[in-house]
Amino acid sequence: MSRLENKVAIVTGAASGMGKAIAELYAKEGAKVVVSDLNLDGAKAVAAAIEAEGGQAFAIQTNVADGEALQQMYDQTVETYGQVDIVVNNAGIMDGMEPVDEVEDERWDLIMAINTTAVMKSMRIASKLFLAQGHGVIVNNISAGGLHGARAGAAYTASKHAVVGLTKNTAYMYADKNIRCNGIAPGGVKTNIGASMRNISQAGMARQQTGQGTMPRVGEPEEIAQLALFLASDEASFVTGQVIEADAGWGAY
Repeated sequence: MSRLENKVAIVTGAASGMGKAIAELYAKEGAKVVVSDLNLDGAKAVAAAIEAEGGQAFAIQTNVADGEALQQMYDQTVETYGQVDIVVNNAGIMDGMEPVDEVEDERWDLIMAINTTAVMKSMRIASKLFLAQGHGVIVNNISAGGLHGARAGAAYTASKHAVVGLTKNTAYMYADKNIRCNGIAPGGVKTNIGASMRNISQAGMARQQTGQGTMPRVGEPEEIAQLALFLASDEASFVTGQVIEADAGWGAY
C-alpha cells in the first residue's frame, strides 16, 4: 500500500521548486493533491503531469496573502475530495538581504504577509477542519533562515523565525487531538525563489556571503520532498513540534 493512500493533500507554492516536487511525490504515494500556486498555468502543468502518471490532482490559483483566496482553496478541496488530511504550507518569497537599518515598511509588510501571516491563516482554517474530523497533518516549509541569523535579510529571517514558533505552538496545542504539525528548514536548494528578490542590499549580501562558503552543497527539491513525505505519513506518527534542518550539514558549522 502506498504511504499516502486515500489521503488528500494541499500543497501551496506547488507550481515549481520544492512545492512541485512535494506534490508529485505525494501523488506517487497515493494522495489526491491540490496543486496551489499564484502561477495558475504552472500549477495546471503540474496537475496535468500528475494525472498523466495515473495520479489525482487539480490546480487552483491562490494568492496566499489573500484570506478569502485561502478559504476558497480549502472549500474547493473539500467540495472536490470531501476532506483535507495534509497541508503543506510551502509558498514564500525572499527579501533583498537587507539588514534592519535598510528595511522599508513596504518590503517588511509584504514578506510578513506571505511568509508568516498567510501560514497562520492557512493553519487556522486547517486546524478547524482537523478538529472536526479528528485528525490532520501540517507541514510548514520554513527555511534554515528560521533557525539562523545568517541566511537572509532581516525581514525574511524574522518571518521564518515566527513560523518556527507557530509550528511548535500549534503542535503543542493539538498534541492530544491527533493533529501533528512539523516544519522543514531547508538550506540552499535549487529553486526559483531568487526570482522574488528585488533591490538587493549590497551590504547585506556581502555580509551573508561570509557564511556561504561553509555550505557543503546545494540540495535538490526532491530531497526535501522525501522529508515532507515522511512527516506527512503515518511513519511519523510520533513526531510533532519538530523543525528539521535539511541542509547537508550547513547548520552544523
